[in-house]
Parts: sequence; structure tokens; C-alpha cells
Amino acid sequence: MATSVYVASVEGYTGKSTVALGVLEQLSRRVERVAVFRPVVRGDAATDYVLDLLVSHDAVQLSYDECAGVTYADLHRDPEGALDRIVDRFHQVAEKADAVVVVGSDYTDVGAPTEFSFNARIAANLGSPVLLVLNAHERTPDEVHTAADLAVSELRAHHGTLFAVVANRADENQLDDVVKALEGLAVPAFAIPEEPLLSAPSVTDLMRACHGHLVSGEESLLSQETTGVVVAAMTLPHVLDRLFDGAVVVTPGDRPEVVLGVLTAQVSANFPQMAGIVLNGGFELPAQVSTLIDGLGATMPIVATSMDTSEAARALTSVRGRLQKHSPRKVATALRIFDERVDGDVLLDRLELARTTAVTPLMFEHQLIDMAVADRRHIVLPEGDEDRVLRAADIVLRRRIADLTILGEAADVQRRASLLGVDISGATVVSPKDPELRGRFAAAYHERRKHKGIDLERARDIVIDVSYFGTMMVELGLADGMVSGAAHTTAHTIRPALEVVRTAPDVSVVSSVFFMCLRDQVLVYGDCAVNPDPTAAQLADIALASARTAAAFGVEPRVAMLSYSTGASGAGSDVDKVIEATAMVRERAPSLLVEGPIQYDAAIDAAVARTKLPGSQVAGRATVFVFPDLNTGNNTYKAVQRSAGALAVGPILQGLNKPVNDLSRGALVRDIVNTIAITAIQAQSVGQSVGQSVSQTVGRAR
Repeated sequence: MATSVYVASVEGYTGKSTVALGVLEQLSRRVERVAVFRPVVRGDAATDYVLDLLVSHDAVQLSYDECAGVTYADLHRDPEGALDRIVDRFHQVAEKADAVVVVGSDYTDVGAPTEFSFNARIAANLGSPVLLVLNAHERTPDEVHTAADLAVSELRAHHGTLFAVVANRADENQLDDVVKALEGLAVPAFAIPEEPLLSAPSVTDLMRACHGHLVSGEESLLSQETTGVVVAAMTLPHVLDRLFDGAVVVTPGDRPEVVLGVLTAQVSANFPQMAGIVLNGGFELPAQVSTLIDGLGATMPIVATSMDTSEAARALTSVRGRLQKHSPRKVATALRIFDERVDGDVLLDRLELARTTAVTPLMFEHQLIDMAVADRRHIVLPEGDEDRVLRAADIVLRRRIADLTILGEAADVQRRASLLGVDISGATVVSPKDPELRGRFAAAYHERRKHKGIDLERARDIVIDVSYFGTMMVELGLADGMVSGAAHTTAHTIRPALEVVRTAPDVSVVSSVFFMCLRDQVLVYGDCAVNPDPTAAQLADIALASARTAAAFGVEPRVAMLSYSTGASGAGSDVDKVIEATAMVRERAPSLLVEGPIQYDAAIDAAVARTKLPGSQVAGRATVFVFPDLNTGNNTYKAVQRSAGALAVGPILQGLNKPVNDLSRGALVRDIVNTIAITAIQAQSVGQSVGQSVSQTVGRAR
């Protein structure tokens, strides 16, 4: 039977979904197969948003229908029969998982005391200890303690077991006092602060509340969170005075001057970025104004409703947002605050959940994030005009994976971020044309390249290129590392680093590795992206650098120097190169486990290894695979990626004095986040973090 934990609350609006998501994330770091179960869901056409959110997590492999128990209608029709079906369906889920997060019902159908009692009864029948979530919003620590006592009494009356308590939505200044008030429960207790973003409605939520429809703007921006409503029942100058970031402006459809004024403010650097406009009263915009708006290319959503002003205002201000799978900002924020305030190891150890020896792709990604967060570094992102980079930056900042500098003109970058609905206010935005930095970088670049005939004036022209500018930031200590390439070629990203940062003292060549995340293990492949035909000495450098990279990321290095020959079974110049490189590696790193020449099957398969190379400490157990040339390496990593469904993280550059990494131009937001984390981890071994030194030079853009 899988280990399980039942997340339940005694009332609505506790933020239970935040806690359930956090627990799910923690479990996915320790076990291979994680599942979700929701005993009671709504039976109408509406999807249960909590279950939908949790099954969308990468660690969950079961479908929405598999993870759902019974409906409220089933429960009312036959309570005992519904309980039997819940238990049966839970066991079907548990058979397919190592751990299950069970999420109690949401107080949308029956009275609160009755509903919690039923949740307690379900938990007892499933054998799941209860993680109790309390609503601490606008409650004193004593009031939270009282609520906990009542819930625990009810739980025990139904033979449930209390596992831990999380007081959610607490006052930031009372977190420690709330935890102290819960100490008498003799279980781990935690307090999570109120986070307004998690309850902020999206433009879509508001559109539904007023029964509106989209008349203009980008449909994708309907998912943007809103922070409040401005009722524009005054003249335009007074409306402009009342605008704020994330606001939705409500105005009658026959007030086109207000609509045009707000749209103009949206593209002005002197005004905040709004989330949308709601046209009330059932009035359509004049045709000439609609034509004008279309010609402007305005992207802000404009929604029309037939409600009058007061009715629309009441409907919009009463909406409470939810944590849903289509809200990446909310998901990232929820995971961050849970990680900061809840000790995941304490929870999982209390569940007596043993760690699996397998390392899934998701576990490896968690490891990357955890390592980066533990010793945060400062990374520069040169491509501030790339949407994927801005979306990744939002996640990195929310998860506190790294401090960021983004290159671009501040007004343009901030405007685009607002239109995308992402928050990069925690980053420093720097213009590559900043006169002070341009002069400083030009002087430094000239000094390093004057032997190549680069004069100072030419250097001033070169360093405003974003790749050179970002590289100079790294070289001069204003950033710990750089990630680029989402919109630039590999050569454009790497060339400045080769000219300026250069290779480490004991390395003759810059190379790359991919982390190949298979179903249950992570392998390191090098070099698959940089060197077409390395010499024996370069191959030895690649092997040593790849082993160091593997060790830095928690992969025990056992190095296979690959060839078409295993041991002495073949001959030829290509084999001789690998033999020579292997000897160099053994001489330079006597304690490193290395085997070569060796064929891929003998390196990866224990049965083949026993036949071809018995007694080898590497054969059949290799974790680092060094390919003899780029043709072999690049094709092999792509074949494994496509045929085995492996996640390929990289290429990760190695051998430079300071970390600079190149992205694929097809990189997803997730790829960019992972690469930023990897670059930050590489920077941890270089030296002290630069912190926010760049902001002291050019100021922080808000």
C-alpha cells in the first residue's frame, strides 16, 4: 500500500490547494510515483479546479478521472455506498503509486461541521493521517489555536489521526506566534503568510462574473491576474490619477475618451500597466473608435457587459481568484511560500517515506532548483526582448532561484512584461547603451583584445551588443554567470566568452555536456555540441571536465571513454586516440573511475559488461559518457532523447573561467529556468556571489 496523507480543512477559503500542491511537490522530490486522489468532486459540467491543478503536476501520471472519487450527488443519494466507492477507488490509485496526496472537499455543498466530519471519516477509512489546514486570516494566534482544538476533537471522534497542522493566510508579523500557539498539539505545526496574488482573480474570472465577452485585445492576456477595480465615472484626468498596476477599469461603452485615454496610458512609460477594461451598460464603442483601436494594435483585453455601473462594480469586486493550473505566477508563488515556511523533510520523515534510489527527470529538476536556491547567485539574461526569457525570469524570481539582471531598455522590457502578465520587478533592468557601463566595458574589452588590433572606439561599438555586454558583466564581477541563446546563435553567445572569459587554467578547450534524464537515472553526455573532432589531449580535458560537472550536480562520476572498440578488440587511429586520452585521464586523476576504449552497450548494460569487460568498475555502471567526436555525440544524444523519451538538459558549457551557457533557440520556458539554475550552481564553485553590485551602479528599474 502506498503512503498517503489527507489534506483537509474545517472551512472554506483556507488555501488548502496551496498546501496540497506544496506537499505534492515535496513528495515528488523523494519518490518516483506520486498520485493524487479527490474523494468528492462536483458532478456538474464544471471541472474540479483543485484536482485539475494537482493532476497537471509533472509527477502525477494518472488522469483526472482516475483520481476522482464520487460526486456530491452520489454522496447524497447513498452515503454509505459512496464511502465504499471512495475507498475502492482510492485503493486503485494507491496500487499505482508510492505516495498519494488525498485532498478533502471544499465546503461548496453541505454545512461545514458535517463536511469536516465526513472528511475525517474518509481519512480513517483510507488509513491516511490528516494534515489539517487552518484559516488564520484576520485571526489572532489564540483564535487559531481554538479552531485547531475544535478540529482535532472532531477528527478524533471519527477515529482520524492528526499528522501535522498548517495555519495558512496568517499575518506576516504573527507567523512565529501562530506556530507557538499550535505547539500543544504534539505534531509539526507551520504558518504560511497571506499572499494576495493567490486570491487575485484573473480577467477571465471577472469577465465570467459580469457575464461579459471579449471585444478587443489578446485572448491570451485574459489569464492575467488583477489587483483591483477602478470605476471610471469621472473625467479622464481624474481617471488617470487613479490607475494602478493590475487594475481593471470599468467605464460605460459610450465613454470612448476614457477607453482611448486608458489605452494610451498603457503604452506610456509614465503610467502603471493595467490588466483590462470592462465596458458596462451594453453600449458598443463607436465604429470609428473601434477602427482606431484595431489600428493601434492594442493588446489589453476589453470586455463588454450589459450590466450597469453599480451592478458591474459589485459583481467584479466580489470575485475571489483561485490557484489554477493555468496560473503559472500563482503556482510558482505558492510553491515558494510553502518551501519557505514548511519543512518538507520533517513532513516526509514523519510519513516514514524512504527515498527511492531512482532519480527521475523531475527529481533532478528539483535538485537543480534546491541547489540554486540554497546559495543564490546573480545571472544576467541578455535577451530582454524575448517573451520566453521574461516568463522564465518571473518564475526564477518567484522561486528565488537566482538574482537577475535583464538587458534591454527599461521601459520596453517592463511594458512587454506587463503585457505578458509577468512580474520582473525583482530584477535589475540595464540598458546596453548605459554610458557609464559602456565606457567601463569598452576600456576593459580594449585592454583584453588590443593585441588583436581592437582600438577603444571599436571596443565601444562591440560592447553594446547584448552578448558582449552580458559577458563583460560576468568578466568584471557584476554578474556570476550568463544565459543566452533563446534568440541568438550558439556562436553569438559563445564567441564573447571565448574572447574575454577564456578557459580555466588547467583546461585546453571549452566543451559541453547534456544531462540525459532517463526514466530512473541521470547520465552525463559530453561533448555533444562544441568540438567537432577533439584531439586525445582535448578528449582527456573533456572527460575530466565532464566528471567534475557530474560530481557538482550529484551524479557520481564513472567515466566511459566511448569507441567502436571495447578493450583490445579493435585497432585504428580512432581507437588509438581514445586509448591515449584514457591514459591521460588516469594520469591526471588517479582516483577517478574511468574505462576506455569501451562501446556504449558495454558501458551501460551490466550483462554485456560481464561478457566484454568483466571486472571493470565502470563497465555496465557508467554515468559519464565521453564521445570521441561531435558527429557521434550529437547524433547519440538526439537518438536517446527521441527514442527513449529522455529529457535532455543542456548543452551546459564547461571549461570556462566563469559560467556562460547557451540555450537552444527552440528552448521552452522550463528549459530556460533549468539552465539558469545550472548556471547559478556552476557559479557557486567559482567564488563569492556579486550580489546586487550592478544595481549600485545603474540603479534598480521598477
